[in-house]
Amino acid sequence: MTAMLQYDFMRRAFVAGLLLALIIPCVGVVVVLKRLSLMGDALSHSSLAGVAAGLIMGINPILGAGAACVAAALSIEVIRHKIPRYAEISIAIVLSAGIGLAGVLSGHVRGAANFNSFLFGSIVAISDFELGLVVGVSLAVLLVFIALYRELFFIALDERAARIAGVPVAAVNFIFTILTAVTVSVAARTVGALIVSSMMVTPVACAMQLAGSYKRTVIFSAVFAVVFTLVGLTLAYYVRLKPGATIVLTGVLCLLLIIAGKKIWAAVGSRRRKERNS
Repeated sequence: MTAMLQYDFMRRAFVAGLLLALIIPCVGVVVVLKRLSLMGDALSHSSLAGVAAGLIMGINPILGAGAACVAAALSIEVIRHKIPRYAEISIAIVLSAGIGLAGVLSGHVRGAANFNSFLFGSIVAISDFELGLVVGVSLAVLLVFIALYRELFFIALDERAARIAGVPVAAVNFIFTILTAVTVSVAARTVGALIVSSMMVTPVACAMQLAGSYKRTVIFSAVFAVVFTLVGLTLAYYVRLKPGATIVLTGVLCLLLIIAGKKIWAAVGSRRRKERNS
């Protein structure tokens, strides 16, 4: 561990990775409970269009990705409210538009290497500006999530009940949509646009296997994400793997182990009960 941290690029990677590991599950819990798990996919693929546009116009690709993600997230909300009975269609529409636009714009990007780095992420190659952006976004997301914790809890469980309880659903949804878009656009640079949605869902899925309440799910999700990031970055350094992909695969493996462990535990408990009864 000490050997890794002697390098400046690894220190930046750990700082960025751990900050994102704290905020991505906060967004992910609400997204999963709202039955919009694929929203991360739609936004991350739309971010590629912003990356391509940024490279073409000569601006920082993360800023372009952020603008594209915000536009995509707001589009999902608009379509979702136009056809509430089939809200998931909004994700498919925006996902298709994002992929199509990214495909068209990528043909006009001169430096293909910069664009390709956003596909699977490049957390060990982030600049000081990008690290500062991650720090700023992380602090903003954490502060807003804490401030709107109660409102997001109500909205995540039942929007109609939230309205009856006096929660300004439209305003909170708008703020949360912006937070989600900004989080995805920043995370796309680190873990990669193609797998950022896995970072949003996998820690939450692990937490839901063990936690019995909303609060514990949020806490457990953040803990799992931090562990996945630490293990993934360490393995990536020593085994020479892609950091973003390693982080995600670590999470998936952990989820499978938890599910298998619960089944074994339930089988052992059932056998013990049978032995006691007999």
